[in-house]
Amino acid sequence: MNDRLTGQTVLVLGGRHLGTAIAAAATAEGAHVHVASHRPGGLRIDLRDESTIAAAAAELGPVDHVVNTAAMPHAAPIRELDRDQTVDAFTAKVIGPLLLAKHFTIRRSLLLFSGQVGWRPARGNVVTGVTNGAAAFAARHLAAELAPVRVNALSPGIIDSGVWDAKGEAKPGFLATAAERTLVGRTGTVADITDAVLWLLQAEFLTGETVHLEGGRP
Repeated sequence: MNDRLTGQTVLVLGGRHLGTAIAAAATAEGAHVHVASHRPGGLRIDLRDESTIAAAAAELGPVDHVVNTAAMPHAAPIRELDRDQTVDAFTAKVIGPLLLAKHFTIRRSLLLFSGQVGWRPARGNVVTGVTNGAAAFAARHLAAELAPVRVNALSPGIIDSGVWDAKGEAKPGFLATAAERTLVGRTGTVADITDAVLWLLQAEFLTGETVHLEGGRP
């Protein structure tokens, strides 16, 4: 514990997987952390419902940092595209962050999450790819809009955060293949993410950028 965020307020959106780990890491650094999600109980923010964003902003007042880990991915071939799921995917990565910036008074930084799929087009990933790429552009434009508040995006590669547990027995093989595609010979860990997030919350000369945390994958 280094107390690097002592006295600062951090709002983390997304209470599962990475969101929980980021909240714990920020707390260990002395921050006062609020975790919000669309699920009942606790602080409720549903990025699909602007009224919940406005209500949470009124309840919390000014915050130092906002970290948005929310995601509603829709991976489907273009002929099987579902309009509502596509809108949800854009809401989580782009529209929601715009509304967070609209309603919250942010004193220091806003951090968005992108993802490596945004830079690696593939069949069946068009919505995921476009929304992740759009998150990077959102960070750049919001940085100009909100200056001097800093706005950046973090683009992780394959992270063993728990989200891949759904693959069951296929998970080890999936992670091994992903590791072979990196320059460091491994997949990412939750600690890799939390270290990067803590640095980005304090990197006072960095804004409008997307940081690629992908193990140097070509």
